[in-house]
Amino acid sequence: MSDSKNKPIREIRMGAIKASIWENNNDKGVWHNVSLSRIYKSGDEWKSSESFGREDLLTVAKVADLAHTWIYKQTQQGDGR
Repeated sequence: MSDSKNKPIREIRMGAIKASIWENNNDKGVWHNVSLSRIYKSGDEWKSSESFGREDLLTVAKVADLAHTWIYKQTQQGDGR
């Protein structure tokens, strides 16, 4: 899903928490998937993790809600994007 050639159609970020929204197409139409991650710095290198601590969970929920809202609005506009 996160092939280096493909980029998310949208990213939503709050602090260290990020939702990447991926668009998929086939003969049945368009649909979206969401990847959630936490960004952190280890030494001089930026890394990401799909693991969240207790303090992250409310932000994860908010970012997921914003991703859901964005996808819903795209669907309502009728273009699938």
